[in-house]
Order: sequence, then C-alpha cells, then structure tokens
Amino acid sequence: MNESITILLAEDEPALGQIIKESLETRNFNVLLCENGQIAYDTYISEKPELLVLDVMMPKKDGFTLAKEIRMENDAIPIIFLTAKSQTQDVVEGFTIGGNDYLKKPFSIEELIVRINNLLNRTNIQKNSDTLKIGSYSFDFPKQVLQFKEENLVKLTHREAHLLFHLFKNKNEVLNRSLILNKLWGTDDFFAARSMDVFITKLRKKLHQDTSIQILNVRGFGYKLIC
Repeated sequence: MNESITILLAEDEPALGQIIKESLETRNFNVLLCENGQIAYDTYISEKPELLVLDVMMPKKDGFTLAKEIRMENDAIPIIFLTAKSQTQDVVEGFTIGGNDYLKKPFSIEELIVRINNLLNRTNIQKNSDTLKIGSYSFDFPKQVLQFKEENLVKLTHREAHLLFHLFKNKNEVLNRSLILNKLWGTDDFFAARSMDVFITKLRKKLHQDTSIQILNVRGFGYKLIC
C-alpha cells in the first residue's frame, strides 16, 4: 500500500535519522533523509514528497521555520514534528504554524508509523471524488456549489468555496489564520482579517440547516470546522 509514498525526513542526529529511515523503508515507504533544514527545503522543492517528518531543532533552518515556508506553498501536505522540547507553548506553536501531529523524543518507531498511516489515510479521504460530504451537505468544490440533502443547489463565490475547502481539509483541527489569509487574500493585515470574518459568517449561514456543523473561532489561532 505504501510503495508510492515518499516521506521527507529531516533529522540532524545521524544515528536516529538512519534508524527511522531504515524502519520506514521496511514498511515500503521511500524515505528522503536530510541532515538540516536547508537541505530539507531544497529536497522538498525538487522531490515533492507526500508527507514530512521534521525535527524541530536543526541547523541552518529549524523545523518550525521550514514548516512555515513549506506551508506558504502547500497547506495540505501532512507534517509531523519530532522534538525533545516538552513545553506546552512549543506544542501549541507547532500546531499553530500548520503541523498535523507532534511526537516528543524519545518515541517508538511503531508509534511514528501509526501516526504516519493515520495522516495518510486522512489525506486520501475522497481523493477520487469531487463531491465532499460536510455533515448533511454535499460540497462540489470544482463547481463551487453546496447542497443540503436533496434541496436546491447554493452557489458559492470563488473565495467562499476555497475557504470552505481549506476548512474541510483541516476539519476538526485549527486552520491557521495567518496561513489561510496569506494564501487566499495575499496578506494577513487587519483589513484582510476583517474580510475573512465576513466570509466565515456567510459560510455559517449557508451551513445552518445542519446543526451538527460548526465553524468555531479559536481566538488568536484561527478557525475550526466541526462536522
């Protein structure tokens, strides 16, 4: 199942990096091992892996900085952080800048593999379908339409559709406010933030017929689609 999956592993401890690489390769993953953040970024650009495992503390470019730069280009690729840090604020920062999971050293290889597979399975949900299920709604992203059960189609604007799509891809997780503002508005300034708030309000109204769906404002971080 994993034969075509390429993982970029950024780890500056040679022994640990080799152990993780060999362990993942026994599960048929293709692993690109990078010894620092700059090499990892260059490798990401040239190889386009499907998942990233990033050590936080690395020379030349740390894992958080690397993730921020990659997230500006790709907000969908799964990212797992590896770190010896244990402070709560470090964990929060990792998720805030776009991390999907976080493992504190020391960790078991088996746990890492389980987390990798979970993220890959989540990423592949409905990958062959243009129609996404959001509670009782059907969302056709390419056509930018929303439908509640068998009722009439509701047309979304270009920006509404893209915002809802990114919320859905990160459902039940926080969608980083600055990240999505830069991606859809080209800036994260005050006026763009107020504009996004308006679009969030519009999406809430268009999803109101299913009371199990919520778009929560996570103050200081972003928005979370619950469905």
